[in-house]
Formats: sequence, C-alpha cells, structure tokens
Amino acid sequence: MFLRRLVIVVGMVLVLTSAVLAQSEQRQPAKPIKPYVVTPAQSVTDIQKQLQSANKAQDIMGGPGLELRVAIQHEKNSSSPTAEVHDASDDVYYVLEGSATLTLGGTLESPKEIEQGEWRGPKIIGGEKVEITKGDLVVVPRGTPHHRSTLNKDFTMILIKVFEDPRPPVPKEPAKP
Repeated sequence: MFLRRLVIVVGMVLVLTSAVLAQSEQRQPAKPIKPYVVTPAQSVTDIQKQLQSANKAQDIMGGPGLELRVAIQHEKNSSSPTAEVHDASDDVYYVLEGSATLTLGGTLESPKEIEQGEWRGPKIIGGEKVEITKGDLVVVPRGTPHHRSTLNKDFTMILIKVFEDPRPPVPKEPAKP
C-alpha cells in the first residue's frame, strides 16, 4: 500500500514538474516597445541652450505606449498660478542649472480635477518650501501636492515622469473630405 502511494506521489510530482518546465520554456522576455535612447552630454547642453530663451520643455522620450516621459525643461522668472497633484504619476527632477523654490506636501486648496487624475488648486496649505539648485535630485511621489516657482530665477532641469499606465495613443484626426 505504501509503495503504491509513493509511486502515485512521485508520478504527480513528475507531471507537475514537467508542466512547470514547459511553461517556463514558453515564456520569453519582453521585447522593447521603442528604441533605447542615449543622449550625449553635448546634446543635453545644446538642448539646454536652445531652451534658455523661453519657458518651455523638449521631450527626449515619451509618448503613446510608454509609462515614462523624459524632458529637459527650462523656466525663467515664472510661477504657475496653481499647485498640482497627480493621482497616477510620479515626478523626478534633476537640476541642471539655476535654482527654483518648491512647495511640497501639505494639502491642495480647493482642488479641481482638470483631467482624469490631474488636480490643480490655487495654493498648498501646510506644505514645506524647499530651495533646489544645480545637482539636486527631487522625487515627488504620486499624490504629493507640489508647486514650483522660478520668480527672479533661471532654472533648467531634467524631468522624468513615471506614469502608472502606458500613455494612450494620440487620437487620429478625422480625414478631411
């Protein structure tokens, strides 16, 4: 009786092992959805110089199908009229040049959802003001109220935005008759 049970158990183990091995052999690593990006230091410097004439950003990577946006952003003497909270994305700033004043944490006053998961409000109540300068790295997790001011300052950063879900495709414009 014992031998019979042992044979059945060993047989079941062999069947399960072969099933697991078959599944692991079928599974393959993901394929890249877009080409990788290497931006040499000189190219980053060139982009910085191009942006310094205005308050604007230039994307390095991002778009439909990606959970990531990487951009170089320049701001001079500006302050958004609203603070913001993102429900489904994290922001990472790396300061390339200059300085900015961030207000982080606290509570967004009178929040209004301007698009799904993107909230704006006139100010942050109870946040902490932080001065950031060249070389600083800032991580703003989703759900964190934040506001950036560059009043009387010149500021350039790399912005890395990590989205919870891939960005949807851009809607195609209807064909013109």
